[in-house]
Amino acid sequence: MNSLLASPLLTLIAFICFCGFPLTGVCISQVSVHAQDVNLLANLRAELVKTWPKNRSIRIVFHGHSVPAGYFRTPTVRTFDAYPSLFHRSLCDRYPTAVIDVSVTAIGGENSVLGAKRFERDVLSQTPDLVFIDYGLNDRGMGLKAASEAWRSMILACKNASVPMVLLTPTPDANEDLFNDDAPVAQHAAQIRQLAAELGVLLIDSHEAFRTKVRNGESLESLMAQGNHPNRAGHEIVAELLNSLL
Repeated sequence: MNSLLASPLLTLIAFICFCGFPLTGVCISQVSVHAQDVNLLANLRAELVKTWPKNRSIRIVFHGHSVPAGYFRTPTVRTFDAYPSLFHRSLCDRYPTAVIDVSVTAIGGENSVLGAKRFERDVLSQTPDLVFIDYGLNDRGMGLKAASEAWRSMILACKNASVPMVLLTPTPDANEDLFNDDAPVAQHAAQIRQLAAELGVLLIDSHEAFRTKVRNGESLESLMAQGNHPNRAGHEIVAELLNSLL
């Protein structure tokens, strides 16, 4: 691999040059694309622009806990205001000749250990073209080591199946200091960044994106439906980052 492309920043710049997608309004520190993902994403974009009868169904899977599942103020679920659906609608608008299926295998209250146990059955069995994982909030209850092992198992399963994967750092918990790097959510966010860098997979840094919004004057409360679930405005932050990938 070209040593220059080992840097996530330089690799993202290369990705933009190769694929030509504008990251309008998105801070590049919140989206990391590694060199080995450039071709995978370019190939997926090529599939999305095909027209009938040469096109095919594109399948995207979101795996995780209550946030991607669409829980707002528990027990209310607002599927079409959650980031998987927002991303799905945006993709359909931008690629009007594509047949795009988005499957959400997320379960409220689940952590990555439980998610890893059903990963082959519920995710890879769908032969996805792209997989997203978001478990950081719920992993606080079992600690960093167990979470790392579970995430690694899912990452390696995707790599073995040649399926591109995107890791998401957690959205905030309003009961923790968003800017305290020693807080549990921040620690899991840091570990997810490290896993993405170490294993060479895509990263969407939701945690940093929320920090940026608050630094720029938005109140965290205005982005949350309850302490640990974003509202529509919060989900739109994540969806914007997802849109920068394709």
